[in-house]
Amino acid sequence: MEYNFPEIEKKWQAYWAKNKTFKAFDQSEKPKFYVLDMFPYPSGAGLHVGHPLGYIASDIYARYKRHKGFNVLHPMGYDSFGLPAEQYAIQTGQHPKITTEENIATYRRQLDQIGFSFDWDREVRTSNPEYYQWTQWIFLQLFNSWYNKTADAAEDIKTLIAHFEKQGTENLNAHTDSDLNFTADEWKNKNEKEQADILMDYRLAFLADSYVNWCPALGTVLANDEIKDGVSERGGHPVERKKMKQWSMRITAYAERLLQGLDQIDWSDAIKEIQRNWIGKSEGASIRFAVENSKEQIEVFTTRPDTIFGVSFMVLAPEHDLVSELTTAEQKEEVGNYQKYAAARSERERMTEVKKVTGAFTGAYAVHPFTGNKIPIWIGDYVLAGYGTGAVMAVPSGDQRDWDFANSFGLEIPPVIEGQDVSQGADDRKDGKLINSDFLNGLSVKDAIAKAIEAIEEKGIGAGKINYRLRDAVFSRQRYWGEPIPIYYENGIAKAYPEDKLPLELPEVDKYLPTEDGEPPLARAKEWSYNGNPLEASTMPGWAGSSWYLYRYMDAERKNGFADQTSLDYWKNVDLYFGGAEHATGHLLYSRFWTKFLNDRGYLKVEEPFQKLINQGMIVHHANYIYQANIKFEIDVNSTEEEHLAAYKLATYKCLSRFPLYIDFRVVKDLRAGGELSSEMLKQLSRYKDFIGSKITTNDIIVKYSNFEILSISRTFIPVQFVDSNNILNKKLFNENQSPRLKNNIYFIEKGQDFYCDREDSVKMSKSKYNVVNPDDIVKDYGADTLRLFEMFLGPIEQSKPWDMDSIEGVHRFLRKFWRLYHDGENNLNLSNGKATADELKALHKCIKKVTEDIERFSFNTGVSAFMICVNELNDLNCQKREILEPLCVLIAPYAPHIAEELWEKMAHTESVSQVEYPQFEEKHLVESSHKYPISFNGKMRFTLELPLDLSKEEIEKTVLEHENAQKWLDGKTPKKVIVVPGKIVNVVV
Repeated sequence: MEYNFPEIEKKWQAYWAKNKTFKAFDQSEKPKFYVLDMFPYPSGAGLHVGHPLGYIASDIYARYKRHKGFNVLHPMGYDSFGLPAEQYAIQTGQHPKITTEENIATYRRQLDQIGFSFDWDREVRTSNPEYYQWTQWIFLQLFNSWYNKTADAAEDIKTLIAHFEKQGTENLNAHTDSDLNFTADEWKNKNEKEQADILMDYRLAFLADSYVNWCPALGTVLANDEIKDGVSERGGHPVERKKMKQWSMRITAYAERLLQGLDQIDWSDAIKEIQRNWIGKSEGASIRFAVENSKEQIEVFTTRPDTIFGVSFMVLAPEHDLVSELTTAEQKEEVGNYQKYAAARSERERMTEVKKVTGAFTGAYAVHPFTGNKIPIWIGDYVLAGYGTGAVMAVPSGDQRDWDFANSFGLEIPPVIEGQDVSQGADDRKDGKLINSDFLNGLSVKDAIAKAIEAIEEKGIGAGKINYRLRDAVFSRQRYWGEPIPIYYENGIAKAYPEDKLPLELPEVDKYLPTEDGEPPLARAKEWSYNGNPLEASTMPGWAGSSWYLYRYMDAERKNGFADQTSLDYWKNVDLYFGGAEHATGHLLYSRFWTKFLNDRGYLKVEEPFQKLINQGMIVHHANYIYQANIKFEIDVNSTEEEHLAAYKLATYKCLSRFPLYIDFRVVKDLRAGGELSSEMLKQLSRYKDFIGSKITTNDIIVKYSNFEILSISRTFIPVQFVDSNNILNKKLFNENQSPRLKNNIYFIEKGQDFYCDREDSVKMSKSKYNVVNPDDIVKDYGADTLRLFEMFLGPIEQSKPWDMDSIEGVHRFLRKFWRLYHDGENNLNLSNGKATADELKALHKCIKKVTEDIERFSFNTGVSAFMICVNELNDLNCQKREILEPLCVLIAPYAPHIAEELWEKMAHTESVSQVEYPQFEEKHLVESSHKYPISFNGKMRFTLELPLDLSKEEIEKTVLEHENAQKWLDGKTPKKVIVVPGKIVNVVV
């Protein structure tokens, strides 16, 4: 039969599902191998061809390891909580659960049709109560834990309470932001609320006032990785910094272990460096500056205590707790206005806009701890409340942002390193001798740092300190579609919801919006309480469920624990993880944190979740767009419809001469008197001459019955399916499929005129740019095996690569050629049991060697090339030997499993090809027994001659000279010399 890929693929997908072909076993004599993909968020748009790239690569590797004799765990699930479903619920009233389940059904259908070898019995969905019961349970373990720095591990909060009862804070070495001191008796005399408040300063999951990224339009807090260019990634809404009481995770307790652990895992240097920078370890000193006429002190951390004498002012974050207390009456209005300005700017804007210098003087002064000089205290948005102490001792001679601030506000810039020229900018050198620095003068920077720390400690104003940029992770989200936080409040005390009553399920609410008084949506529930006490109304962030899901796959049906201990001990952690590099400071960091915590508390025996990480690149695609003009028309009500159209055509004529345009045609007001365009109208049009493409004069557009004004011209993206390879719009397709986004715009094209679209190359596939390609279309037209091979063939897995429909035909032709290799001209299976020739064995084993090496180093694109070369060679040899084609079928099975299964069955095998032992490479088949010698005369190659490699020099010379071609070039002459290099060349000198 012909290569009927639709029937073949449907048949084998059904077979795999029915027979659970890819089921993993929690105990096995085989060695284990755990392959995992970052599970997807099931969006309403479904998959595009960029999404399966990593899945295909991981599937090839999983199938390969099964062939190699491993017990492979290769699961899939859904990160099914998230904002998109909730936003849709807000707009439509449909419960996010319904939207999510519909989207999952689409994803599952698409994943199945690509032929992935997932163990679907282990599927997890983070929004299922059976799953998030254990997310809530882990939260409670964190809530009931503290970090013992002496043991360098998390411990049960009961051990901290026992310490307080026996010793108070004496000899306590805990990770905390507080600086409390009390005796055991003082602890015992505190009431329940006072004790609870103290414990909250030590808990790993804790409630505290935090500065957060608040998005008013979405009504929720956003993580840093959910913000792009100062607006929310979802919807593009403004984000502001706001102080709110939030649940947080004390990830800072694990900063050093997170750093050290990077040395134990096989991740790219780039990802490791991103995490190292995010954690941001630095050594220096903590220094307290007294405030003039105040009991308050300002604490700063600096990596350069040697520059203490270069401090000429101090800068606090606008949100710093001391700002309101320190600001003088004269400066309150200016400072208040500036605080409002800073609150409207995102943290990312404040960090990246280094040239935008703003600030306000508080009117207060600090006292220099060594000179006693008055130091003005300012606020500036380049200092962030959440970083370090939220205050800096400004040394403008050595820090560029401090220099810019000083330069803008006319503040002093004293040099403290010999040879510093601070006239044009800061000099941040870390070598040289100290000047203008009292007892540090003449010391090198290194020696001065040590001396300065010694002096700071002697004065009792600070100490040497290791600091980390990493901040505790805000955990609360003021939204509906997330895991409820299992906390209730009794007399104002946060208490753990009983573990035996988990899951605490999401309640029904009338709307998915915050309440009228700003409470999160859960506060709308009629009965959201425990024993009459209010439950926490915030939900968990998106990263909660994804921080531990890899362990649930090990025992997805477990009812009395997040996973069976035997299974956890067997699978340990993920051997190979595929996912995007954009998760480096979010999911990947939080997963490492939760794993280390669960290890501390005895639930896991591993310290790292993902042993090896592969970051797949993106598949990018071009995007087509046209220009949309927003034109305001003023139309005479007495004019006819034809006259309106004539005015419209005239208004767009010049625009259409160069660019295709949509015209937003809006009647703004009636114009009783007609006439030609005013000079002001012409001026407005001239602003867009670059778009219109030619100079406009009064003769170009004369409209008798209407006036108009171009308000703006913007790009409108057109679905790539409507544009051909020459960037010409298919007008018929386009007009038949206009979307609601465009149908209200009047569209004008002259008959017979080609309509060219502009093009943006190599951009990320996205709905917003209408350049996504649906894998359903590819599978329908070419088959899943073609899609799998093609995506791998596009280029190295870790690099971005452009989607190229022109090349997919070549990959599909290869599969048809591969199919024909096993059949005769009548499409009947045509294999012989004859012994393979040396050339056939060489072609096969060359392919086995190449493909195996390529899979092991994740070079899947060159593996596809090796298959193509092998099939061409076997075709040239007219090879139809079972000895060759059976192992070749097994070899290609990880890449193209459907065609391999079908051919394997046709070759009279009853088991799935996926379970067959991997072909063994034999070096002997690549050992050459002969060599094709280039035969040269006086240095010029005249012919080639294949000779056995075991011939001696004398035998080679004799054979060459006796050959008829040699006799021709000798022309009866006796050679002066014959140079023979065995296995290389022969050169005859005449």
